[in-house]
Amino acid sequence: MTVPPDDRVFRREMATAYRSGWHFIDLVTAIPHRGDSLTVTLFGEPILVVREEDDDVRAYRCLRKPRGAPQPVRCAIRYDMIFVNLDQRDHQLVEPKTILATPRSA
Repeated sequence: MTVPPDDRVFRREMATAYRSGWHFIDLVTAIPHRGDSLTVTLFGEPILVVREEDDDVRAYRCLRKPRGAPQPVRCAIRYDMIFVNLDQRDHQLVEPKTILATPRSA
């Protein structure tokens, strides 16, 4: 007999394992013209993908709170496919560390 997973544990695992990567949404041909939009649900969150007036494709997280402004989400187009990343940690720039030591020869 198996025990059903705890809902909190399942949500935590989904957040750590799946939300931190890039996820395919649709092809760019789904929003060909300026002003076109596409709404998808990703991990229970509504995501709005829009082709802006400057022809850039941008994605927004639609907040459920009343009068909440849409929150920008990382969006990238690769090979005519739209990808989004919901992980907020990826928005921070990380400075590379300088290595001062030289490698030892073998």
